[in-house]
Amino acid sequence: MKKKGMNHGARRKFLAQGGAALMATLTPQLRASVWAAGSDAPEKTDLKIGFIPLTDCASVVMANVKGFDKKYGITITPTKEASWAAVRDKLVNGEIDAAHVLYGLIYGVQMGIGGPKKDMAVMMNLNNNGQAITLSQQLKEKGAIDGASLAALIAKEKREYTFAQTFPTGTHAMWIYYWLAAAGINPMKDVKTITVPPPQMVANMRVGNMDGFCVGEPWGARAIADKIGFTSITTQAIWKDHPEKTLGTTAEFVQKYPNTARAMTAAVLEAGKWIDASPANRKETAEVIAQKSYVNTDTDVILGRFLGAYEDGNGKKWQDPDYMKFCNDGAVNFPYLSDGMWFMTQHRRWGLLKEDPDYVAVAKKVNQIEIYKQAAAAAKVPVPKDVMRTSKLMDGVVWDGKDPVKYAGGFKVKVA
Repeated sequence: MKKKGMNHGARRKFLAQGGAALMATLTPQLRASVWAAGSDAPEKTDLKIGFIPLTDCASVVMANVKGFDKKYGITITPTKEASWAAVRDKLVNGEIDAAHVLYGLIYGVQMGIGGPKKDMAVMMNLNNNGQAITLSQQLKEKGAIDGASLAALIAKEKREYTFAQTFPTGTHAMWIYYWLAAAGINPMKDVKTITVPPPQMVANMRVGNMDGFCVGEPWGARAIADKIGFTSITTQAIWKDHPEKTLGTTAEFVQKYPNTARAMTAAVLEAGKWIDASPANRKETAEVIAQKSYVNTDTDVILGRFLGAYEDGNGKKWQDPDYMKFCNDGAVNFPYLSDGMWFMTQHRRWGLLKEDPDYVAVAKKVNQIEIYKQAAAAAKVPVPKDVMRTSKLMDGVVWDGKDPVKYAGGFKVKVA
């Protein structure tokens, strides 16, 4: 079709505007199918998404298993990785397209403090909650079952205590540091911290390499099942509905393949929405991800906490309303600027960042809010009204993103 009097460039602009107008009239489902087939089709259709064997890889895995990827014109191949350092390296080098990845790892690479510096992108948050701090049976025998009793034991015994996290700038490091500090224990001065890949945590505690660790499920539950440790605190008790893993990639990937990035986000969003829809879906998910090619553990070890049924290995059982969520009507998945900013405040608190960055500017650069909104519209997932959110953590300190410099410098226990 040629419009009289138009040159080639003008015709292209006219057609593009007409296409945009048409897209605006379509339902999200129809827009998704148009994206998959028309001018907004994914530029790259076969995607490798890395994951670590943890329960919260579920939405990436189920996006492929349940065919949500095909709906958006892509094929996701989940690739099992050995450690968070391997995930980082493969993301940076382009060996994988995206990953189920620690929120703080993405920001660490962005800031050049968690490996080679590279511009990164958070497409969405994959889950809230569902991690835990495990202490050894030996500590329990000495009466150290929580932060206060652990602090008393450390002060009394004067030996070196060792605690493990999964990556220096990652979520698990920040949760265990925050918890220790809330009890008056400086994680940089009073104890030794080491990095251990998640699937190796239980084996390392079994041979006495650490006194405690923070990791995602199912490895907290596995430690209890194997009678080598107990849950001192869940991470949702440190920060209710805290950000955890993200669907992360490089800024370069988003710039090169914007339609693919949107389709990938929409597919994983739909998977998370499906998981949260019913206990039956959660049971099916647990059975899938327990398989050798994914988490490689017993389904029952995953399923209990996956359904909110907790026991701490110290005689307490409870139904936790704040168990691991994958959608929660979109509250889980929105890439809040304040979430990204929080990790930077903790990197600053613990001396990983030597000076305060422009917190808001960095978060706006990393968190892909506009692409997320488009993907959420396609997946019919509600979008919160505000790019910031307010939370009160276990020590009573409120985080709202309004004054990150003051917040980062205001903690009594910090690196300096």
